[in-house]
Amino acid sequence: MSDSADGDMEIYDLKVTVDRIEGRSVCGMAVGDHFELTNSAHLRLPEGKHFCVYALASVLPFLAAKQRDLAEGDWLAQDSHFICPDPEERLVMKVERTCRRTMNSADLT
Repeated sequence: MSDSADGDMEIYDLKVTVDRIEGRSVCGMAVGDHFELTNSAHLRLPEGKHFCVYALASVLPFLAAKQRDLAEGDWLAQDSHFICPDPEERLVMKVERTCRRTMNSADLT
């Protein structure tokens, strides 16, 4: 994979951060906990940290779209908050684009 200018596609790296917890933290996460999605599909967690698999599952379907340019006015281009499905927790995550990367689509599946 390459982040050089000779690639044929552009994609964003993302950071998903626990923005707030409006209930009780059942899964042991805290505000500020996060993971990064880089190079299209590399999920990175800070050393010694975890991210709840159910919170991850709730945001996962949107990450591929957030990595790409979206049409002006697309609701997903405007919204950046997602919520974990646990009703006791009400954990809210924020998805941010951290950098734009040029990649070669032939390197990806």
